Amino acid sequence: MLTTDDPLLLRSQDARGVITVTLNRPQAFNALSEAMLAALQAELDTIAQDAGARLLVIKAAGKAFCAGHDLKEMRAEPSQAYYEALFAQCGRMMMAIQRLPVPVIAQVQGIATAAGCQLVAMCDLAVAASDARFAVSGVNLGLFCATPSVALSRNLGRKQAFEMLVTGAFISADEARAKGLVNRVVPPDQVEAEVEALVAAIVAKPRLPIAMGKALFYRQLEVGIEAAYADAGETMACNMMDHSALEGVQAFIDKRPPDWNLR
Repeated sequence: MLTTDDPLLLRSQDARGVITVTLNRPQAFNALSEAMLAALQAELDTIAQDAGARLLVIKAAGKAFCAGHDLKEMRAEPSQAYYEALFAQCGRMMMAIQRLPVPVIAQVQGIATAAGCQLVAMCDLAVAASDARFAVSGVNLGLFCATPSVALSRNLGRKQAFEMLVTGAFISADEARAKGLVNRVVPPDQVEAEVEALVAAIVAKPRLPIAMGKALFYRQLEVGIEAAYADAGETMACNMMDHSALEGVQAFIDKRPPDWNLR
């Protein structure tokens, strides 16, 4: 956990188990410095072990969501070994988001560029302000956004992702929604409420099927369709034996609301 002496991240948790982590480098457009990456990794590792956690919202202080890697920090130590270690560190953090047993929602305002756009893509869901903009703009600096391309190509169609990667051009929030990068776009003053509506819809469901379903969702995307169906069938059978599914199905048969706390 971070202290108030080192506020790279701000953290809160409500009674439902909804955790909000706020990127807190507004003066640097919340750039992902090495310290920021380490802080995010530590927070994700903590949440992964928290049986009471139900959902994570990642948001940002200031005008921007995240401007990607800290370019000044990157330029200060130009060696291939350093860059390989940095991008490996970033990749581990991004994968930790996907491996969390709870859904992760990105709450986006301002710009989300390069690794910041990657961060949005790696979150399970995203709500954006209508004036938000997105880009993988490294190519404008002579650096193809290779690591962001992994997340981007798994959210957008191939040609749409490749166009963003080779032009470095910004897309609007509405374009991001149309291309599949974000789920919902609302006026800036409605973003908090829209995120809460999504949060409430998710945390009203039992934790276990959400956790099992998230893990299966990402596993099956990376294998052939036959293996995906085999994994999905086994996952669904295991889920069906859990009390939440047994109670939910019985409640449907009985025409009553389910009692998820029933054992």
